[in-house]
Amino acid sequence: MAGVVPAIRIQREDFDVAAEIAGLTVGRADIGAVVTFSGLCRDEQGALSALELEHYPGMAEAEIGRIAAEATERWPLQGLTVIHRHGKIAPGENIVLVVAASSHRQAAFEAANFLMDYLKSRAPFWKKEHRSDGTEGGWVEAKEADDRAADRWKKQGE
Repeated sequence: MAGVVPAIRIQREDFDVAAEIAGLTVGRADIGAVVTFSGLCRDEQGALSALELEHYPGMAEAEIGRIAAEATERWPLQGLTVIHRHGKIAPGENIVLVVAASSHRQAAFEAANFLMDYLKSRAPFWKKEHRSDGTEGGWVEAKEADDRAADRWKKQGE
């Protein structure tokens, strides 16, 4: 929808999910649906002390801004916020937040899903594992399943 300017932030500090939702919806009667996705640092084996996320400042914001603008063209959104953290993030802490607001739920769900598929597979971030025993687990490889998920959003001819 023309006129929607996505809010894109890449930051070291944590974010408040409720405050971000309120920032998009306060005083707005035209929003009927808000879909959020918050991604957390997980440690399924109990061996991770932190996940370190690196990015290229400027380039990462531009790339996320480009895909967020595409989402506002594809779906009738009233608001869109994308926050991605960088630095060392401990298990259980927030990494990423997508908040999509629309008049109707389907547009908000699809836009949020589209953005997360992109962020998981194509956003310019690199992840390194730091283990509880003091060793580094190395750089985390991209998953083929994430690439396949993002490919489903390609427009015909791409």
